[in-house]
Amino acid sequence: MTGKRMTSFECPVPISQYPRVLLAHGGGGQFTHQLIERMFVPTFDNEALSERHDGARLEVEGARLAFTTDSYVVRPLFFPGGDIGTLAVNGTVNDLAMCGARPLYLSVGLILEEGLAMDTLWQVVASMRRAADEAGVRLVTGDTKVVDRGKGDGLYLNTAGIGVIEHDRVIAPTRVRPGDVVLLSGDIGRHGMAVMAAREGLGFESTIESDCTPLAAPVRALLDEGLEVHCLRDLTRGGLASALVEIARTSKLHTHVDEARIPVRADVRGGVRDPRSGSAVRRQRRAVRRLRRAG
Repeated sequence: MTGKRMTSFECPVPISQYPRVLLAHGGGGQFTHQLIERMFVPTFDNEALSERHDGARLEVEGARLAFTTDSYVVRPLFFPGGDIGTLAVNGTVNDLAMCGARPLYLSVGLILEEGLAMDTLWQVVASMRRAADEAGVRLVTGDTKVVDRGKGDGLYLNTAGIGVIEHDRVIAPTRVRPGDVVLLSGDIGRHGMAVMAAREGLGFESTIESDCTPLAAPVRALLDEGLEVHCLRDLTRGGLASALVEIARTSKLHTHVDEARIPVRADVRGGVRDPRSGSAVRRQRRAVRRLRRAG
């Protein structure tokens, strides 16, 4: 902690410009960055938070730990290649892995909408157990709340995770140095396209499946090879572009990327160009503009 006592609070976000929360504030882009940098970071200012990482690196009585949390509001609950349960477990496991930690324990908070089919809940819970077993973690505590019918979109999840850092390396955006190389573990865009296709009812020639998967083992293999890893990032929400911008801002360095060398599968690239997917994106943009005007 900084040791400074805050005796009064004044909201640093330009409320006159954005008097209400917009969908874009949760999209992982510029609006999310503004919310984090102008409201959350100044209010909760401390050393761990200042790293702007996928999780916090902490020391407790000599043990080096990583701690992270995330919330999941995906619609639909089930999509090709996964569901909200696998997404929650793998997302939290991956955030810990990005800190260079071995994931150990998870918690889950379930916010259920009245009327949710019990079979649907069971499918999500069973999916979480399978994902936890695959990732080698245990779900050890949780909480359940129920909201009124029509107020919860079926099911929301919040997960938190703890992992142990078993090496002396510091892996964080602040460690990025001039000359570092950007490496991708695979193609991009598949998960987002799979979810959007399921949500909007888009039928492509081939089914695009999410590539949601735990990354702790590949990260461990990378570290075991002795490679000098400075920063790791699990691409979510804003995707590769937002991740690179966040890292560049934190490290105060420019990032040069050759777009032609970024791997995107042909079916995903075709889906992006499909006029129906473009219509879905345009509908989302119109919704944001309507909310802005309503504010």
